[in-house]
Amino acid sequence: MRVGVLSDTHIPSKSKRLPEELITAFGQVDHIIHLGDIISQSVLDELGTLAPVTAVSGNADPEQLKQELGTKKLINLGGFLIGIVHGHGTSGKTADRAFRAFAGDDVDCILFGHSHIPLCEFRERILMFNPGSPTDKRRNRFYSFGILELDTEIKARHYFF
Repeated sequence: MRVGVLSDTHIPSKSKRLPEELITAFGQVDHIIHLGDIISQSVLDELGTLAPVTAVSGNADPEQLKQELGTKKLINLGGFLIGIVHGHGTSGKTADRAFRAFAGDDVDCILFGHSHIPLCEFRERILMFNPGSPTDKRRNRFYSFGILELDTEIKARHYFF
């Protein structure tokens, strides 16, 4: 199973549309996960034409999306328990907040966004993955998103452009 992962699209304030690089890559996935700061429902609608979408809201999302999506989810994909959260908050680093959000949940992987900084590391046998942003690279050199490959193990890869 292939899962497209993105966060922090901030459409239409940071970009008018999803980049073609992402659309092409996500045309080959079985599921898409958006980790918040979506801003416009049209982003989820467009992604939904490519594959089923699971999403959580971020701190910059409008109230309607926050109520509709919630801020934290646990999903089972390909036999793996995956925690998804935006990662915003007031204390500590984004990865630390995301990790704490799933304390005691026995997850295999935690997906989070907010910082716009791509990250892929293991923490206590849990894959921590931040795809970065495909539309707002901030101080990063490239825009980015991710793809998970779920088979007998989880493999995560960033795509930079």
